Amino acid sequence: MTDSTINSLGFAKPPEQTRVVVAMSGGVDSSVCAAMLHEQGYEVIGVTLQLLPKKSTQDAQNVAKALGIPLHIINREERFKSEIIEAFANSYLRGETPIPCAHCNQTIKFGDMLDFARSLNADCMVTGHYVRREIGKTGHAYLMRGADAIKDQSYFLFAISQDQIDYLRFPLGMWSKNETRKQARRLGLITAEKTDSQDICFVPDGDYAGLVKSLHPEAGKPGKIVHIDGREVGEHKGIIHYTIGQRKGLGIGGGVSENNSPLYVIELKPEENQVIVGPKEALARDTLHIKDCNWLADITEETQIMLKFRSVMKPTPALLQIDEQSGTAEIHLKTPQYGIATGQAAVCYIDERMIGGGWINRTSRKK
Repeated sequence: MTDSTINSLGFAKPPEQTRVVVAMSGGVDSSVCAAMLHEQGYEVIGVTLQLLPKKSTQDAQNVAKALGIPLHIINREERFKSEIIEAFANSYLRGETPIPCAHCNQTIKFGDMLDFARSLNADCMVTGHYVRREIGKTGHAYLMRGADAIKDQSYFLFAISQDQIDYLRFPLGMWSKNETRKQARRLGLITAEKTDSQDICFVPDGDYAGLVKSLHPEAGKPGKIVHIDGREVGEHKGIIHYTIGQRKGLGIGGGVSENNSPLYVIELKPEENQVIVGPKEALARDTLHIKDCNWLADITEETQIMLKFRSVMKPTPALLQIDEQSGTAEIHLKTPQYGIATGQAAVCYIDERMIGGGWINRTSRKK
């Protein structure tokens, strides 16, 4: 079979003989994927997750109708509430800063949706994530950072499995958002000018603390703000209102620190109901301890990597040490970093390749 017979999704058959399930969120990215593949002659089937009772799927339905493709709506409201929303709230109660999108990708989106796609005998499932997919020498796929560094979404996909990566396709990996919107206009899509969601889908107003208190009213219990030197310097309104590295909104008057230099949240202690504050230099950490690791490359020795512990940050050099037996790892930063929060993901790269990562459960400073 020659390369000329391989279609754009990597299958040795014509597009019209290739069944593709497209995960359609109702946004411009997934709409373009569905429309573009439909234009190329693929047999396209849309699938949408109903995750929230009041979240409309109308945009996805309208795009599918305009394209003349079927759209299946899978209701996972109960599972989403118990496994994602409640887990999100519990993470805040532990003083963490969670990223529910990565958990949802790992379970519902790339678990349930892929199972559904396979039940339709689809050759693959397509999403609108900005991430590149390449094929290695073993024949298995691996993920690379999206060509557009601003839109790169590989960080949120670190926890998916090799089997899922082999089945998935990401047509927008080489594109910028401007290119996607340009193609959406060319294709006449009603979502062409739809704005991107900047918040977590179940907290559209950004009031995370309000959501947590609605599920756990006790979470708003006030307590002491304590300086790292042991002094009580104020009162907080519930630790769920604070994150590591936060500077504004502490409500601490002047005269606490020398020259009135700003104070930052250094640590959250849910057991004592305390918010610990201190100068910026007290935030510096050079070691991350991570758990529940998921590795997408064969790494058994100390490995030089590039690390992201926030989705939008520029990768920073580090040394990765994996403990295969415990499923944990330590990551030693070459340069101390600030504002690293537990509950976030530590995602590792070798050059542009995303090799996996884990969840931050502790940070420390050794240097």
